Amino acid sequence: MDWVARVGNLRQWTQKGERAPHKPLLLLYALGRQQTDPDGGLRYTEVERDVARLLREYGPPRDTSPGYPFHHLVSDGVWEVRTDTGGDSPGSQVGRLRASGATGRLAPGLRAALAEDPGLLSTLAHTLLDLHFPPSLHEDVAADAGLDLDVADLARVAVRRLVRDPVRAARLRAEVMSAYGNRCAFCGFDGALGPRPRPVGLEAAHVRWWAFDGPDDLSNALCLCALHHKLFDRGVLGLDGGLRITVSRHFTGTGTAARLQVLDLADRPMAPPAGGAPPVAVRHTAWHTAQVFRG
Repeated sequence: MDWVARVGNLRQWTQKGERAPHKPLLLLYALGRQQTDPDGGLRYTEVERDVARLLREYGPPRDTSPGYPFHHLVSDGVWEVRTDTGGDSPGSQVGRLRASGATGRLAPGLRAALAEDPGLLSTLAHTLLDLHFPPSLHEDVAADAGLDLDVADLARVAVRRLVRDPVRAARLRAEVMSAYGNRCAFCGFDGALGPRPRPVGLEAAHVRWWAFDGPDDLSNALCLCALHHKLFDRGVLGLDGGLRITVSRHFTGTGTAARLQVLDLADRPMAPPAGGAPPVAVRHTAWHTAQVFRG
């Protein structure tokens, strides 16, 4: 059984580029629990709050139920659900999952494969992270899912066929840095290091995530400092149709740094690219607003 291929091809609801990482998040959580308790089950009433938190933090900015992936992941052949009476999953309705004592766990074949090959768990986790989240969020998602993955391991290519062309990625970074003059488009940070100064703390950020068909071109990219890249991918910061910076109303910060680095950015126009480079396309900012920004 090719478990990497099976996990990489989870069936998900899709419509017009909308994100639906419900199954990947539950599976990452189950892999985290597998590390600490390989023989244990995940009783719905005991993990409901944890899974709901993951969906709230890393899912799309709309209400969703942890009952959906708990039931529907069974159809992908990587998960099973049993009730207190020995029956199968009672469905995705939260009330039925609670009342039946529904308990989920990785499918028997997958558990056996993980026991036989300890490195498989890391490969599966990387596959899910690469396919459903931008690199800036990998460490956070893994930690919140309870996965003990070494930070250096998170930076390695886990499954080559699932990873973007590294040559094209490097070329895009060079194009972004040049177009934005090695400055953060949000705050103007322009740090450099060395006798022949090279940018430091600056990154090429996708507006529409690569994992969701975001193209590797300047119309879908920004030069952002590491802080604002992370906040942009977490939905704290966004862009409106006029390319003015938006700040999530759910963000809180009482210190001077939070005010200067985040709150004061609200309604500020982002710095445009120079030299005739194309600005960020509205269709990509619209995707980010609908699927990532915590408005």
